[in-house]
Amino acid sequence: MSDQPRYDPLEKSDLFQDQMASRPLVPGVVARGRQPQEFEEPSSHFLTGVVDGESADTLPGDLRKRWNTEQILERGQEAYDIYCVHCHDVLGTGRGYVPMRGYPQPPSFHTDRMRSKPIGHVFRVITDGFGRMPAHASQVVPADRWAIASYVRALQPSQHAPLDDLNPNDKRAVESGAAADR
Repeated sequence: MSDQPRYDPLEKSDLFQDQMASRPLVPGVVARGRQPQEFEEPSSHFLTGVVDGESADTLPGDLRKRWNTEQILERGQEAYDIYCVHCHDVLGTGRGYVPMRGYPQPPSFHTDRMRSKPIGHVFRVITDGFGRMPAHASQVVPADRWAIASYVRALQPSQHAPLDDLNPNDKRAVESGAAADR
């Protein structure tokens, strides 16, 4: 496999009429890591997840001007399902298919330590990687990284909501389910 017939870049080729082995790019192709810029002149907060030298506590204004909360969370869920669920699973517990097959398990998003991290930290981990998690900056555009970070924030109370915060119907359902489990 390592010794295959091939052409080097810019090598002559009789296979094509123009005699060039290098082929022109297909219209609309985007080089890896060079996604089209969705936001004109994005802020430093938007690109780095940092404000005043610290991980940002809030979403950048650039994102909020373009998308409302529902759109951010919908896009976040979609991107999470594409880029994250295979390791972190649908609930964010870190029990995805990849760790089930031997890769070290990532931390759960539902620990006190992870819930206390600012949203900018989540954005920066997606961007730069952390521990065994590789960087995803070349695969995920900044707007989608913020959307994923927002979705992770939405997942966290889903597994750690105080019973008093639930509406009466949900509270009864949880209590009856809890009683049935005993």
